Amino acid sequence: MAAYCDFAALYDTLMDDVDYDAWARHYAELLSPAPKSRIFELGCGTGNLTMKLAKMGFDLVGTDLSPEMIAFAQEKARKAGLHPQFAVQDMTRFTSPRKVPSIFCSCDGINYLTTLSQVKSCFFRVFENLKPGGTFAFDISTPHKLKSMAGQMYGEDRENVTYLWLNEEKGDLLEMNLTFFVKQENGLYKRFSERHLQRMHKPEELLQLLSEAGFADCKAYSEYTLNPWTETDDRIHFTAKKPQISL
Repeated sequence: MAAYCDFAALYDTLMDDVDYDAWARHYAELLSPAPKSRIFELGCGTGNLTMKLAKMGFDLVGTDLSPEMIAFAQEKARKAGLHPQFAVQDMTRFTSPRKVPSIFCSCDGINYLTTLSQVKSCFFRVFENLKPGGTFAFDISTPHKLKSMAGQMYGEDRENVTYLWLNEEKGDLLEMNLTFFVKQENGLYKRFSERHLQRMHKPEELLQLLSEAGFADCKAYSEYTLNPWTETDDRIHFTAKKPQISL
């Protein structure tokens, strides 16, 4: 029941209520990239934000652990006539052929790092692959949000797909068990399941790990603003700078 395998084909259908234009504008604000500069994306999924930022004129490289998600992103870019690069990479071990001025990870990507050791590895890899003066930005679903989802069951019945989603809190993790029923051409339904794990990262912990990785000017923002984060936020965005001169 690995994550984002068969689910990759349904991802865009079930995420059709997400305002990716607003997400792209916010990340452009957080990263403040120079015109046409290269932006490296971790956990790009099917490339929805990749496409939006590419249309804004930036040079995108999208990476994801799921080959299925990358395949959909590549096809989407081809149909749109855009030319971002894509690669299957683990965000705890990724590498860029050359250092880049901007790296970001959106839509809970960091929540999928379920141990602090994985987070530390990711942050060190980001630091290593950023140019001096470069910016790293990411977001998380907060402990407040994930704890409120524990013990809850969600579901949706659409024309060609039905799913059930059951959540269970397990220590610092939220286990999400999803079962899908997808209508086939013959009218029958195919059933498959996926298990997703997200860590309830404490913002203070992440800020500390960023500092330990060498970052400076580490900040956490409330929801989709530039206001300081609060304990009741559902989502927090972070930015961190690689110093011009590494100590």
